[in-house]
Amino acid sequence: MNIQIIGTKKCKDTQKAERFFKERRIPFHFRDLNEKALSQGELDNIVQKIPIEYLLDTESKVYKDKGMMYMKFDLKEELLNHPLLIKTPIVRFNKNACVGYQPELWKKLINENK
Repeated sequence: MNIQIIGTKKCKDTQKAERFFKERRIPFHFRDLNEKALSQGELDNIVQKIPIEYLLDTESKVYKDKGMMYMKFDLKEELLNHPLLIKTPIVRFNKNACVGYQPELWKKLINENK
């Protein structure tokens, strides 16, 4: 199983996702968006599984500070340029991906990949 958790160290849902996999002794790779943003190819792969609109965190500090609720913008470009606009965690599981804290879905994917 190849699992990647994309998020930030301060995000509570990302911390819960890490704990979920640690408790089950399932190895994963953690990617901190504060340290390394997504590449265009990575974002394209994620968007094949998750609609891009679902990735925008309208509750984020960056979204509010930039006043994005009053702006028209290219969503993909903004997500690439400002990775802290991305809703976290994003859990990539082989060829699957999901956003947010979804333990029931993760359990299902783990069982399917045993």
